[in-house]
Amino acid sequence: MNVHEYQAKELLAKFGVAIPAGHAALTVEEAVAAAKQLPGPLYVVKSQIHAGGRGKGKFKELPADAKGGVRLAFNLDEVESHAKEMLGNTLVTIQTGEAGKQVNRLYVTDGVDIAHEYYLSLVVDRKSSRVSFIVSTEGGMDIEDVAHNTPEKISTISIDPASGFQPHHGRAIAFALKLKGDTNKQAQVLGKQLYDAFVALDCDMLEINPLVEDKSGNLLVLDTKMSFDSNALFRHPEVMALRDETEEDPAELEASKYDLAYIKLDGNIGCMVNGAGLAMATMDIIKLNGAFPANFLDVGGGATTEKVTAAFKIILSDPAVEGILVNIFGGIMKCDVIAAGIIEAAKEVSLSVPLVVRLEGTNVEAGKELLNNSGLPIVAANDLGDAAVKIVAEVNKAKA
Repeated sequence: MNVHEYQAKELLAKFGVAIPAGHAALTVEEAVAAAKQLPGPLYVVKSQIHAGGRGKGKFKELPADAKGGVRLAFNLDEVESHAKEMLGNTLVTIQTGEAGKQVNRLYVTDGVDIAHEYYLSLVVDRKSSRVSFIVSTEGGMDIEDVAHNTPEKISTISIDPASGFQPHHGRAIAFALKLKGDTNKQAQVLGKQLYDAFVALDCDMLEINPLVEDKSGNLLVLDTKMSFDSNALFRHPEVMALRDETEEDPAELEASKYDLAYIKLDGNIGCMVNGAGLAMATMDIIKLNGAFPANFLDVGGGATTEKVTAAFKIILSDPAVEGILVNIFGGIMKCDVIAAGIIEAAKEVSLSVPLVVRLEGTNVEAGKELLNNSGLPIVAANDLGDAAVKIVAEVNKAKA
């Protein structure tokens, strides 16, 4: 789960992290009121969407030379003007894709006199099973270029979970940022604060870009992104309350209501599989046969007919889907339950695309019998390879 920048900063502030003063706004009037509460005379008006690259982004509804989603304002009139242009319009960034995201919230912050920008993030390193800091002296909007062109400017510092964050980790972070004197000490303290927040809140990722040093020598978090382990949210109702469902893909949001693991992809073959590994194999073999999967969908090992029906409807809600491949290996999940769900969903949505089903495992004969007697145009497959060949052939036949 992701949160907005202002929400992430509010969470970090509880751990003592220094951030510029700022206030969220849902309307133009609230944006102006927020600016009036700040010292000024420089303000920053920031679009709040779940995507990076906002500063370089462009609004669909505005001229091509219009400013991006993060703007400076030198008086209250400019705050009002920026808010009017941003709210309700669609911001397209490198991370949103061409569709962009509608801006429904703003964050108005106090301006900072920046002396230098840095980059600092924490991620879960799957290879080492540790939380790792990624640190660079080259922060700002072009951090991706730094990673690509000058990777030697990026340092990684891993934390052993058994010992946790130690003073030498703080010194390593400050050294990697090439800080001296008081800012060096601030960086050491900040490292501990961020690690504590990351662990306490069960984060997947915590990114500070940029971390800035102002002209007075203070380190401030100018922008931040946070994402959280969805499996741990039951421990954090205060984080769960920050969820903005308008920022999420409608199909993925619907899938979460039924505890389905669904991710939309760019292909044309819808997939419904039980088990993440089997789902990955199914996607691979579809590509091997010259087509592309439209989604990752794992119904899990204990799905009910209702859950399978919901999964089927979610797949069919994607207009890009030209065919569906159901690949079930019944262990805990019983093949007849899957078959019943497929039949119920297909009847409800008036199935109009080819459907290939491969069933194997518990109650497989009962499942096949249900499908055979359903009266629906379902193509049976003997194994995974056969299923992939058949669904690609059926889609191509439908196009001809």
